[in-house]
Amino acid sequence: MPAFAVKDLVEFAPLLAQGAVITVEVFACGLIVATLLGLVWALMRVSGVPVLVGLSKWLINTIRGIPILVQLFFIYFVLPDLGVQLTAFQAGFIGLGFAYSCYMAEVFRGGIEAIDPGQIEAAKSLGMGRAMTMWRVVLPQAFKVALPPYGNTCIMLMKDTSQASIITVAELSFQSKIIAASTFKNAEVFTMVAVFYLILCVPLILIVGRLEKRFGRR
Repeated sequence: MPAFAVKDLVEFAPLLAQGAVITVEVFACGLIVATLLGLVWALMRVSGVPVLVGLSKWLINTIRGIPILVQLFFIYFVLPDLGVQLTAFQAGFIGLGFAYSCYMAEVFRGGIEAIDPGQIEAAKSLGMGRAMTMWRVVLPQAFKVALPPYGNTCIMLMKDTSQASIITVAELSFQSKIIAASTFKNAEVFTMVAVFYLILCVPLILIVGRLEKRFGRR
């Protein structure tokens, strides 16, 4: 490796590592929001209650129809006008979590609808109510079916944390823009950023691969 590249690595790596830590934090918080909301939307979608089904469809289609950047702008710049003050970090993970909740909802709905209806009927014949059937019979099996696509959605979310930089969240891509703008070493900086994202995403890719092998054929 050339001497200048080693110098750049030593100089830039600590700053990019700080951004990578924030990227992981945004991802983790956003994933929690996306998973919880996605499960709620999915349960509403399969509830059989017309109002809940219609509301969930409207929410999912609306969220998917609005770019993530626009949602981040709305949360960070518009909500304060309505009295809701959020930091850039809070707006970033909430916006990403809300945006990805619709994709998680479809993943969970697919898992739930993949369960054999005969098992649901058998649970009802044993005296289980709808809620207990969903909790004890449907959801445990649905999560196994949904795990591979859930993992793929997690990888997409990890990469899309870069969009939080648009509202000044100091994550990996934000730090790289600052360094590149001040040093004009675009090739070095963004090559290092690509390596950092690979380091963050490869473990997720490996996990998804194992899940697909274990549950993909079922």
